[in-house]
Amino acid sequence: MKVLVTGAAGFIGSHTAERLHSLGHTVLAIDNFSDYYDISLKQKNAESLAEKGIQVQKLDLRKDDLSEVITEEIAFIFHFAAQPGISATSTFDAYFSNNIQATQRMLDTIEGLQKKPFFVNIATSSIYGLHATLTEDEAPLPASWYGVTKLAAEQLVLAYARRGLLKSTSFRLYSVYGPRERPDKLYTRLIDCGLNNKPFPLYEGSQKHLRSFTYVQDIVDGIVSVLNNAEVCNAEIFNLGTEEENTTATGIATVEEILGHKINVANKPARPGDQSRTKANIDKARKLLNYNPQTGLKEGLEAQVNWFRDNFTYLLK
Repeated sequence: MKVLVTGAAGFIGSHTAERLHSLGHTVLAIDNFSDYYDISLKQKNAESLAEKGIQVQKLDLRKDDLSEVITEEIAFIFHFAAQPGISATSTFDAYFSNNIQATQRMLDTIEGLQKKPFFVNIATSSIYGLHATLTEDEAPLPASWYGVTKLAAEQLVLAYARRGLLKSTSFRLYSVYGPRERPDKLYTRLIDCGLNNKPFPLYEGSQKHLRSFTYVQDIVDGIVSVLNNAEVCNAEIFNLGTEEENTTATGIATVEEILGHKINVANKPARPGDQSRTKANIDKARKLLNYNPQTGLKEGLEAQVNWFRDNFTYLLK
């Protein structure tokens, strides 16, 4: 099949594009190469995809013509492109335009097609709020602009499915880590600080936060399972993550064990909207999609440390 991946030069999007390509599908990959973090990292991901025969086209979903990439030839859209994180440096307009308006522009384009692609929306556990332990049927309580706008984008996509205008599903992802993780995320920052003797910024109280840290390839397993379960997935929401919980302190200790030395810590004030606990309830995904994440935290972090060592000879910004 021919599939479209938005945000394909990003962390999870690039891995998914590679997996879809390895399964024999033709991957049309797009990304706007935003400067939310160092663009050279996205370019590096795009180069890795190009080596496998996947060319990433620069395109901004908020303003560019989408009619040439969203066509009747596309069987599935995997929509990763978004304004991520809960950074205080990001404005509400950035979340609104990237997460809601960009998604609506895609839906507007799809609505004009006679043969419509299946729309796979990539959402987040931040939709649930400060305690992300709920099932897909329980009311979300987002506590950040990121969570609010990702919930709105998800419901836009599902509204079209409920009205029979297209088929779609939404995957809510939990604390994904692994090779290519964004530089503002926990483990890339930890590894960078540990290898380059820099202080790691530890937000007040975060060492006690519980997370369903989920290895990226286990997440991709769940995402691509939609290909063989489209009818089951239509108009449904699925949590994807691991049921194993670890504290941030455990994550830090695991990286230190792999590196063989302690990491210097710089204490910072707590971040508003930061989740105190995420635990993925994956009963629905396990039952309907046969979803079963397998990678333990240390195994996944060893792979991420090796990736960092192999790919970076300079300091991350």
